[in-house]
Amino acid sequence: MLSLVFSVLLLSGAYGCGVPTYAPSARVVNGESAKPYSWPWQVSLQVLINGVFIHNCGGTLIADRWILTAAHCINFSRTNRAVVGDYDLANEEGAEEIFLIPSEDMFISDKVQLSCLPPAGELLPNNFSCYASGWGRLYTGGPYPDILQQALLPVVDYDHCSQRDWWGATVKRSMVCAGGDIRSVCNGDSGGPLNCQGADGRWYVHGVTSFGSGYGCNTLKKPSVFTRVSAFNSWIQQ
Repeated sequence: MLSLVFSVLLLSGAYGCGVPTYAPSARVVNGESAKPYSWPWQVSLQVLINGVFIHNCGGTLIADRWILTAAHCINFSRTNRAVVGDYDLANEEGAEEIFLIPSEDMFISDKVQLSCLPPAGELLPNNFSCYASGWGRLYTGGPYPDILQQALLPVVDYDHCSQRDWWGATVKRSMVCAGGDIRSVCNGDSGGPLNCQGADGRWYVHGVTSFGSGYGCNTLKKPSVFTRVSAFNSWIQQ
């Protein structure tokens, strides 16, 4: 599934991409609360329902004027908004910036920064460590957290993920698989980033959360599936 990029106005200032002011914790293995503001490009896409904005999907700040998310995350028949610089959706922490899609000015800061795009065509090796982040369900049918979560999801290469008893032909070469039956993304994580650290120490958004198994969020031989960002660099940068 192709991801969709929405235009927003960003003033990037002096901050570079992929280097958070507050470094992520590398010790989290299972899904746990992330370190505050350690994924400063994380976006909460919200939809207005019965007068209240509800978290619907994730997204990633990638460059001036752009949020990267999944196409199915935006409902044009409803009012949508994006929240950046947030950690606890239930409380105002002072760093949040809220704007209606597609455009209201916001400012890059120590808590609102940009993720880097990977080099075009780059493929990560099997078992490469990446982190998914978001406010999706904690487990199949479980509650939605207020606190941003992260989980270590090792990459599952195409040769493994496309085996018949795994995802088979459902998985395309324009996708990347990660995680497994112990750790995965879940409902509400769609559109959010698969964060992978490069050799230069910067964090790159290698995937946009796309789908998981209909049998549940943690299913044997059904790792989480992401749109592979490096397959669409030319389109994104147009």
